[in-house]
Order: sequence, then structure tokens, then C-alpha cells
Amino acid sequence: MFQNKLRIGLLLDDESACLWVYKMLEQIHLGDYAEIVLIVKKKASEQPQSVFNKRKNLPFLFNNLYKKFERSFLKASPDAFRIVSLEPILKQIDILEVKCIEKKFSDYIVDTDIEKIKQYNIDVFLRLGFRILRGNILKSAKMGVWSYHHGDNFNYRGGPAGFWEVFKRDREVGSVLQILSEDLDGGEVLYRSWSTIYRTLEQSLNSYYWKTALFVPRKLKELHTKGEEKFFEKLRLENGKLCFYSERLYTTPRNSEFLSLFISNYWDWLKLNIWKIFNFEQWVLLYSFNQNGLSTSLFRYKKLVPPKDRFWADPFVVFEEGKYFIFFEELIYKETKGHLSVIEIDKKGVTSQPKVILKKPYHLSYPFIFKYEDTYYMIPETEENANIQLYQSTNFPYEWKFKMNLMENVKAVDTTLFIEDGKFWMFTNIKVIDGGAYSEELFLFSSDSLFSNSWTSHPANPVVSDVKSARPAGRLFYKDGKLYRPSQDCSYKYGYATVINEVLVLNENEYKEVAVTKLLPNWSKEVSATHSFTYDNGLSVIDASVKRSKWF
Repeated sequence: MFQNKLRIGLLLDDESACLWVYKMLEQIHLGDYAEIVLIVKKKASEQPQSVFNKRKNLPFLFNNLYKKFERSFLKASPDAFRIVSLEPILKQIDILEVKCIEKKFSDYIVDTDIEKIKQYNIDVFLRLGFRILRGNILKSAKMGVWSYHHGDNFNYRGGPAGFWEVFKRDREVGSVLQILSEDLDGGEVLYRSWSTIYRTLEQSLNSYYWKTALFVPRKLKELHTKGEEKFFEKLRLENGKLCFYSERLYTTPRNSEFLSLFISNYWDWLKLNIWKIFNFEQWVLLYSFNQNGLSTSLFRYKKLVPPKDRFWADPFVVFEEGKYFIFFEELIYKETKGHLSVIEIDKKGVTSQPKVILKKPYHLSYPFIFKYEDTYYMIPETEENANIQLYQSTNFPYEWKFKMNLMENVKAVDTTLFIEDGKFWMFTNIKVIDGGAYSEELFLFSSDSLFSNSWTSHPANPVVSDVKSARPAGRLFYKDGKLYRPSQDCSYKYGYATVINEVLVLNENEYKEVAVTKLLPNWSKEVSATHSFTYDNGLSVIDASVKRSKWF
């Protein structure tokens, strides 16, 4: 552990930056683990020119016009790319202007300026400006130059950030924080994450740039806490796998390539909207009884279909006193907010009428039901009310009373509790920063008591940062002595598939899991998504989004 704060240097183009950068630097500035001591700027260009006035940019005109259109008419909020002054954070910090030799899109800071930089004894440089950095600047900080690559460097090296993932309609877009090396986007990875792709480039970029604003503060804090030796030992283990990059070096698309991608995307959008005129998608429940245990063949599941004016989702099954109960979110479309209901089902598939068990002025979903000391409790999703609530059953399964808030002032979804050896583990997805998404980062907390409003944050939080597997999708369960955590794959669309992850390590210092299988929406052409799994005493229940006609 470092006794003093880490000494941070910034490589900037000027003293203004995007809002997401400002928020990142603000967290560092307010933290107790690092201090910014130096700003390194490139000397101003003698002849700055607009990109639209340069003849060499004419081959990229369509791409530039499209980006300008999205910024003007489809701007996301809060806007990660709004330019703001960094002066409130960087005042009274030394500024060093350096001379660069420019070669093939790269910047080489001259050696005389490198010597001046070394006098500041920088621990970590953050590259937030300049072009591709080469030469001795990469060795000028004790622990390297850290830089973002907004893209998955397994598949997309180069740029522009996020463009190819969005226009090729990939299922997710990657983001990397790395220590720069001479190998473009091939340095040691400090942090890797995957995020949601939305319909527009602007919305996709805005969401995942906000998310990446958290990476640097997290890793600097970890470095300060663990110390250099343990931090880099862990880093070497994580980067120890041999990896070849087999794709092209991506660049800004030329006009012909951009038009081809744009027309293909527009045609897909047009077909989807024509389909929506006559059809809609509805979440339904599916169930399967299997006296031998879990039902693993999805084509054997039978439907429980709600009326067309509502959907049913987020099922939790409970077997109690010889009866099966399925709890779920029920949302009537005209009411726009969900409530919680329950039905009873027998082995012949005969069900009772749904009965509402909890309704509030705010949205409710994901009725996580569990039994503790012979009493049933429920943790519904109450993100809209900015807390995590605990309810106690007073007349199971129909009557519930509010017990307490487990957490307050938190934007959390799909909270899932796991109890083992007297320890309570709380898994939940949290929206930490405005502009970020809910489905991409899993946080873990623990307590020695259920009835606590002071839960300990796991040192590895977020323990999962991946839109393909972060968000909870049901109770943790044991099968053949192995512990599994169901989660949602929200990469292709919200709730696209259910992932079953084997939990390899769960303790107060570490958490590790690995995906072992998926419940994919492939068994029927009418099914487009499935995002929950629940099981109890021979009854397995999932939900699925199915395509239905509006007219018949």
C-alpha cells in the first residue's frame, strides 16, 4: 500500500474536455488515493483548420455529416461529450507545453521535454489528448501511461470509437483501459468491459463513455490500496494469455463504405417498424415439471400467456406445503408501471387466477422470494424509489408487509440474496453514474445479518462489468455440488438470453465466476428473448418475449 497519494500526470490537448472526462478527473481530485500534479500539453498548431475545410477529408464527408446530424438532433442526455472547462479541477497545477515530432499519425515528445517531465516523478500518466503516443514518453511515468481504447481490442483496433460495432450491429461494444505500448491497442489491459449497443451511434457512445469514466478512479484506488507489487502481479496473471489480433486495422469509413453500412442499417430499421404496425412482443411465462430435477430442454416448456393488455415476467417459483406458487411482475400497458402478482399451479398445469400481492405508486418488478428462519421474505425491485426494500410475508403467499430498507439512495435493479454459513451476500446491478446503464455492472455486498442497512461493499466491485452476464436473472442454486448464478445477456437487446454462471470463488476478498451454458431464444420462431430462470422441487419456470399479432 502506498503511504502517500499517487502522483498523476495528464496528457491533454488543452484545459477543456468532454464532460465524462471532467467527472472522471473530479473523482480523482476528491479522492484520497491520488493527486494530479502535472499537465502536459502539445504546443498549439500554427494553422488550425476545420475538418470540413480540408480537401483530404472529402472521402469521409458522409461519415462526418452523419455524426454532425446525430449530435444536432439525437443528442443523448446527460451529454457525455459536452465540452467544459477543467479549470475548477486543474487550477494551481503546473502546465508544461511540449514539442512533438509528428510521424504517421503518431506523436513523439522530444527528449529535452521528456527530461523536464521526469523531474515531476509521475507515478501514472493519463492520456486524454495527443495522437498515438510513441517513444520515451511511454516510459516517463513509474507505472506507465494509461489510456482508454473505446472499442474491443480483441476485434476492433483503430477507430473510430464504437462506430464499427454499431453499424455492423454487433451484440455489444467493448471498452478497455490499458497501459500504452508501442503495439497499437496491444498494451497490458488494466480494465475490460462490454456495454450495450443502441440503435444510434450517439446513444451507444454516450452510454458507454459514461461507464468508462469510472475505470481510472477504480484502478488508481486499487493500485494505491494494494501497492505496486500486488497490483502488477495480479495484472500479469490477467494478461498472461497469448492473444493474436487477426482483424484489420479499422479507420474512418470512406464515403462508399459508409453508404453501404448506412443503407443496410436503415433497411433493417424500416422493416422492424413496418412489422410493429401489425405485431407486438409480449413477455409470457413458461413452465416445465420434471420429477428428476431441472428441466433443461426449453422446447418442452408450456406457456402461461397473459391477456394482450399486459405482460408477465421475472418469475420466482416457491413450493410450500405441497403447493406450487409462481410470483411475477405484471405490467398493464396503459398503467405503464408494474406490480407484483402470484398464481398457484399444479402438476397438470391448472392455474389459479393471478392475484396482486404488492402495488405501489412506483414501478415494481423482480419479486425475489426467499425463506429465512421459517419465514418468507421478498426483495422487489424498487429502483424507481431509489432504495432496496425488504418485505415479510404475513399470510403466505398473498399478504406482505414492509419490513425495512436494506439500502437507501441507490439506483439498484434485480437485487438477489444468497445465504450461506450465516453470511448474507447481496448481488445487485447499480447505476453509479448518470448516463450509464443498469444492465452492465454487478455489485456484491455482504452482511452478517439480514436485517441490516449497512452492507459491506466487496473490494472487487463491480465484480462483473459485462452486459453479457452482469444483471441477475434469478436465485443462485446448487446442482451436483456446484453453485450457479443465473444472469441476463442484454447485449443483443434487453433480456435477450439467460446465462448460467458457475461461481468458482465467493468470499470477502475475491469473486470469480465463469459462464457454462445459456438459455437462448432459439427453440421457436415466435420467441425473441428469455431473461429469467427459477426452480423449486421439480418445477422450472422461465419467461420469454414472444411475437404476437395485434389483430388476431
